[in-house]
Amino acid sequence: MFQPFETGGLHLRNRFVMAPMTRNFSPGGIPSDGVAAYYRRRAEADVGLIVTEGIGVDHPSALGQESMGGGASPVLHGDAALAKWREIVAGVHQAGGVIVPQLWHQGVIRVPGTGYHPEVPSARPSGIWGPFDGAMVPPDYLQLVREPTAPLTENEIADIIAAFARSAANAKAVGFDGVALHGAHGYLIDSFLWAQTNLRDDGWGGDGPSRARFAAEVVRAVRAATAPDFPIIFRFSQWKLQDYGARNVATPAELEAMLAPIVDAGVDIMDVSTRIWSTPAFEGSDLSLAGWVKKLTGKPAIAVGGVGLSKDLQSSFAQPTVMTNNLPLVAERLASGEFDLVGVGRALLMDPHWVQRMRSGTEVSPFRLEAYASLY
Repeated sequence: MFQPFETGGLHLRNRFVMAPMTRNFSPGGIPSDGVAAYYRRRAEADVGLIVTEGIGVDHPSALGQESMGGGASPVLHGDAALAKWREIVAGVHQAGGVIVPQLWHQGVIRVPGTGYHPEVPSARPSGIWGPFDGAMVPPDYLQLVREPTAPLTENEIADIIAAFARSAANAKAVGFDGVALHGAHGYLIDSFLWAQTNLRDDGWGGDGPSRARFAAEVVRAVRAATAPDFPIIFRFSQWKLQDYGARNVATPAELEAMLAPIVDAGVDIMDVSTRIWSTPAFEGSDLSLAGWVKKLTGKPAIAVGGVGLSKDLQSSFAQPTVMTNNLPLVAERLASGEFDLVGVGRALLMDPHWVQRMRSGTEVSPFRLEAYASLY
């Protein structure tokens, strides 16, 4: 875990990746000085790769209120925001770190009538938020997203793809070391992948590979807007905010078919988000979802979900979460080649020095819920 890692244009000092976590400290879409210091502290404390919080792409419907509130997420367009990101990237680089932005469009999760452009409808592939019976979100939020809307048109889809490309070009221009695309958790890209939110019968819906077309076109546009060697990371999950038990695919064969067009479009690394990183993905095998993704795509994979903690994300809101050293098992599975990188979220949210503490064997700070509302 503490060995360097290289792939494409990324050169990392160790295998630890700071997972993207929404911060809401960027009023007006412009990161605050506190955000700049927050990322620099992680770079100074030996985090191998920093993936930023979700950053809204250059589209008016990209950001707004979501299931846990929000409203102060950053953007990656406009002179003021770009100047601040240039400063943040420079600070991380001065500290010896590597940083990529997670490009984000909230899609169906955005509450209509909120965000920096409340007059713009939320973007939904088929006009629906998804099934409500398995939702793991506050009831008050559900009432705000329940009403169906018009499905995205062909022109609207093209505009959003172009917005991802513009934002990726901006990322490269301000010095980021690559770009990450949020294709998970029920947000826009994932809502095309999931059959429960993509009911389209045109070229953007249908079977798994057809539902993957939007994601593939986003990747292809990002590649064209940056450079052949500019690293692209793609985040994938089965679970959604609409349903923690959701599945885009039910078998390894379906997983391979869905991911193939996305990877072929130009992905370099797969970021595989699960509630618990070690959970077997399919019956008949102990292999994690990250393990299956690496096996089927041939791409390096990041395993994410509960590293360093005793509970998954949702459970941590209801009960105290104990910091636990599950790194021996992580190290064993990494050494076996099951995955290549280790995503760490809440542990690094609480303690910027977590990687250094793990290496030295010193005591780590206990996780507290107030970390979600702080910039430690």
